[in-house]
Amino acid sequence: MLEHAYLAAGCFWGVEDKLSKLDGVLETEVGYCGGVTEAPTYRLVCGGGTGHAETVHVVFENDVLSFEELLRVFFGLHDPSQLNRQGADVGDNYRSAIFYVDDKQLQIAEDLLIQIGPDFGNLLVTTLEKFSKFFRAESYHQKYLAKKHYV
Repeated sequence: MLEHAYLAAGCFWGVEDKLSKLDGVLETEVGYCGGVTEAPTYRLVCGGGTGHAETVHVVFENDVLSFEELLRVFFGLHDPSQLNRQGADVGDNYRSAIFYVDDKQLQIAEDLLIQIGPDFGNLLVTTLEKFSKFFRAESYHQKYLAKKHYV
């Protein structure tokens, strides 16, 4: 059965590239979730004030890759104890967030945060936000690292 996940972990280029290579992942695209601007662009989101996070939309077969397994990879791709930043990228658009689509995803995410919390000194700042809308990023951001031959 197909499932959708919306995950934010800093700059979406690297996150999208890594998640796209997982067995069970059928499609990925980058964009913006969690904000108030109705037509966000990269420039607006990076400028701050929109509330959007750089997000990867993942379409996956949950009989091959479970949501929990996907989240475990997600947590391995970034530092979920850094508030509104990943490395040199700073701002709420780089926050660690899971935009859950239903109560099942919320429960799995909550349980996993409890399990991995001690690994991060119980300082996790990953937000769990109800998914409302995904805005696809500009085409030049899609599969960016592959297009630039960085991977």
